[in-house]
Amino acid sequence: MAKGSFKIAPCKINGITAVAADSSHTFGRHTHDQFGIGVIIRGAQKSLSGRGIVEATAGDIITVNPNEVHDGTPIGDHGRAWYMLYFDTDILAEPMKEIRGGNTRISELAKPVLHDTAATKHFRSLFKSITNPSDICSEFEIQENLHLLLTRLVTSHNSADKYNAPSAIELARERIDDDPCSPLSLGELSALGNVSQFQLIRGFSKHTGLTPHAYLIQRRLQYARKMIINGSTLSDAAYASGFADQSHMTRLFVSTYGISPKQYAGVRA
Repeated sequence: MAKGSFKIAPCKINGITAVAADSSHTFGRHTHDQFGIGVIIRGAQKSLSGRGIVEATAGDIITVNPNEVHDGTPIGDHGRAWYMLYFDTDILAEPMKEIRGGNTRISELAKPVLHDTAATKHFRSLFKSITNPSDICSEFEIQENLHLLLTRLVTSHNSADKYNAPSAIELARERIDDDPCSPLSLGELSALGNVSQFQLIRGFSKHTGLTPHAYLIQRRLQYARKMIINGSTLSDAAYASGFADQSHMTRLFVSTYGISPKQYAGVRA
C-alpha cells in the first residue's frame, strides 16, 4: 500500500469499520465512540492514553476503548502501516459478556499494546474474513475468530472506577453526549452543576483527558463521520454536526482521523 494512503474496506458485518492505512500523520488527542482493535504492519508508533505512554512495533496488537482519549505519533522517518477494525459497542457486548461468564459489568480491552502472536493471528484471520470479497468464509468462522481474539484482549472493568467523577462533571458530559450538535456555552455547562467555569474546565480535563470544548468537538466529529458513512453530503454533515462550515469540519477531521472528509467519503465508495 502506498505511503500516505487510507482505505476503508467494505465489511461483511454491519457495525464494523475496517481501515488499512500507511501514514506518517501525527494524530492529536482524540476519541472514538467504538472499540478499536488493530495490528501494526510496518514501522512503529508511540501513543499516550489513559492507560499510559506506550510504543507499538510491527506485529503488535493495538487497542482503544470507546471514549478513551489517545493520540499517535510515528517513530522514525518512514511512518507506519496498520490495519484496524472499529466495532460499534453493541457488536462486542454479547461476546464480551460470554467471555466473562455472563457478568454484565462493563468490559474493556485490557492493554493498549499487546505482544501476542496468537492474538495477531486471530486478528489477521478476522480482518481477512470480513473484508475480502473473494474469501469464502462462513459467519461461523467469523464469529469464532472474533471470540478467540477477544478472549486474549478482554478484561473486566467497573465503570464506577473509571468514571468516578463529581456530579457536575457527569452532568456536563451527559449534556454534551445527549445533543453535541446544538449550540452550547461553557456557562451553560458550568451552571448545570453549580460550579464555576474554571472548576468545570479543570475537573473535566482531569476526569476525561479533554477540556469540555475538545470533548464537544470529538462528539461532533463522530456524528459527522456517521452521516458521511450514511451518504450525506459534506456540507450537510458539517451543518448538522454543529460546525461553523465545511472547512472548519475538514480541518478538525484531518487532525483527528488523518484523512479529509472528502477522502473518507471517497474511499468508502
